[in-house]
Amino acid sequence: MKATARAPANIALIKYWGKQNEELRLPLNSSISINLSNCHTITTVKFSPKYKQELVEIRDYSSSERSESRSHWTSSGLSSRQARTVIHVNFKEERRVVGHLERIRKLAKIHLKAKVVSKNSFPSSAGIAASASGFAALTLAATKAAGLSLSEKELSILARLGSGSACRSIPNGFVEWQQAKTSQESYAYSLCPPDYWDLRDIIAIVQKQEKKISSTKGMEKVFTSPFLKARLKEMKNKIEKIKKALKEKDFRLLGEVTEEEAINIHCVMMTQKPPLFYWSELTIKIIKAVCQWREKGLPIYFTIDAGSNVHLICQAKDEKEVVKKLKKINGVLDVIINKPAQGARLINEHLF
Repeated sequence: MKATARAPANIALIKYWGKQNEELRLPLNSSISINLSNCHTITTVKFSPKYKQELVEIRDYSSSERSESRSHWTSSGLSSRQARTVIHVNFKEERRVVGHLERIRKLAKIHLKAKVVSKNSFPSSAGIAASASGFAALTLAATKAAGLSLSEKELSILARLGSGSACRSIPNGFVEWQQAKTSQESYAYSLCPPDYWDLRDIIAIVQKQEKKISSTKGMEKVFTSPFLKARLKEMKNKIEKIKKALKEKDFRLLGEVTEEEAINIHCVMMTQKPPLFYWSELTIKIIKAVCQWREKGLPIYFTIDAGSNVHLICQAKDEKEVVKKLKKINGVLDVIINKPAQGARLINEHLF
């Protein structure tokens, strides 16, 4: 009873920040995202009577030297030859994984303990949706290993219970996660396949270490922000605009709404009590650079999740120019180039 799954992280154009139901991870608003081709998690799960307790191993990758990493975080990912593998499991991570395995055991009506080995292709806990790819991969691998055969909708709902944004990493390409009052109605589905629009999400890595306040913890105080109601009031209009931009392949509209949403959500974070300041000086420097590049004729927009790393959204034709400019900014540790990607899928290359 062993299976392995690969699942992408995703970048939200319309973001998820705040829950109407903490236990079920039901969001305050719907969200729209793009799955990322070179930020993914591979997870192998095996249920066996030989395991007397849960065994959880999480492998993370980090470059051994900054000078090397610049040339190796490319469209093909970080070179494993010049990276070191970091194996870590803290109590909080293990508890979340084991809790998710319990949900799956209950569904499958089994009582076997499991071994879980998970590997990320990008820095974890730095605001690049590692929990999304992690719980999407865990959900698919563990359900398959437990003998279950779930639909995409069922997998998305189950992944959401582990990590809200994980539900968006189950379907392919451009994805919407719909807000709903019940668990069975809040799931993600594909709006467009990965090859529908040849866009790029280019991540400027300015921080690799774990952020001090996790997204889960940060969301607990969202209702203390005086700007939350204003953001939610505009949400329906924003989602309609993003869908219109996708339908018409209107890059300018997509970029403008995406940027506005990123700024708005961080305004909510910054006005919570206590306030959350995820941006660094380098984050702001890159934001200003993007605005300057755009003024000079380069069509490019930014978005930022709950962290300091900056996602630059551009069209395929501008990829090389954007990367060239990013690499000239002092302090950018790595550059990860992503295309729209498939969602979670089973693979045959097991980690153990």
